[in-house]
Amino acid sequence: MARKLSSLVVFGSILFALLQHVAMAQQTHVVGDTLGWTVPNGGAASYSTWAAGKSFVVGDILVFNFRSGSHSVAEVSKGPFDSCNTSSPISISTNGPTNITLSSIGSHYYLCTFPSHCTLGQKLAINVSGSASPAPQPAPATPPTATPVMAPAPSVSVAPATAPSPASVAQTYIVGDNLGWSVPTSGPNSYQRWANNKSFKVGDTLVFNFVNGTHNVAMVSKASYDSCNTTSPINTISNGPARIRLTNSGEHYYMCTFPRHCSLGQKLAINVTGSDVTAPTPSTAATPSSPTVPSSDSPVNSPPAPSASAPSLVLATLPLTFLSFALVRLLN
Repeated sequence: MARKLSSLVVFGSILFALLQHVAMAQQTHVVGDTLGWTVPNGGAASYSTWAAGKSFVVGDILVFNFRSGSHSVAEVSKGPFDSCNTSSPISISTNGPTNITLSSIGSHYYLCTFPSHCTLGQKLAINVSGSASPAPQPAPATPPTATPVMAPAPSVSVAPATAPSPASVAQTYIVGDNLGWSVPTSGPNSYQRWANNKSFKVGDTLVFNFVNGTHNVAMVSKASYDSCNTTSPINTISNGPARIRLTNSGEHYYMCTFPRHCSLGQKLAINVTGSDVTAPTPSTAATPSSPTVPSSDSPVNSPPAPSASAPSLVLATLPLTFLSFALVRLLN
């Protein structure tokens, strides 16, 4: 009886690990969530903002919700994606909703082939990694051991730990919210209005959502910011979405260096409070002696994805069948 009980414990531990493995084997992402697949009011940044907070792995499924005859979804290469060229798609579906299983790692590009829909923002770029992080394995079951009886220790009064105040917790800000990082249509002060009601602290992160090849984000001095001088940026990031961690207090200035984008309002100035922290030195660091040029903040890079490919849901469930037969034999 004890042997059967021990076998059941081991069996339960293995079964629990396999169930966790199956649960993470595949995710279904509804593109745009409630927005669906349509021409977004916020332009191309709407879908890049949606994708910024998600991790896509091989085996995941994208669901494009649209009405047949009103839209389509085509997978294209980077060149046609950037130029909204719909003439030679890799694949295309005109029936909604469309489910697409991600079968390879790397960058994937999707757009609607209806006239002007892509140029108005109905396009999506994602990066697919090899697999999700493996779930922690449960420790193997061990037989209980006798616990020696110890004399009670004298009671010591311990003061309760103080929880950090909300103000001390690092925040992540999506620059412009749904507008993303683009040439604003509501005037040159759009980004300053966005920043006015926010408190930025050392340790916070700014996320600039933009489509590669259409914008960039450069940290500049106050003089360059005021005059929209793009010749000598402190640091420039060309791949969106760009994540910048605020590592220094004081005034920080950002803008897009594409022609006329800054003069049309694609610029942001913020004030950062708090104590400076040590951060990795970027490739183009600011000169410490300049009073008007803040030190460059640190771009935040996503951790590298594991190289192993994600198992399919069907293959992941096969061991459960064999273990079920094993359990029946153990109980007989």
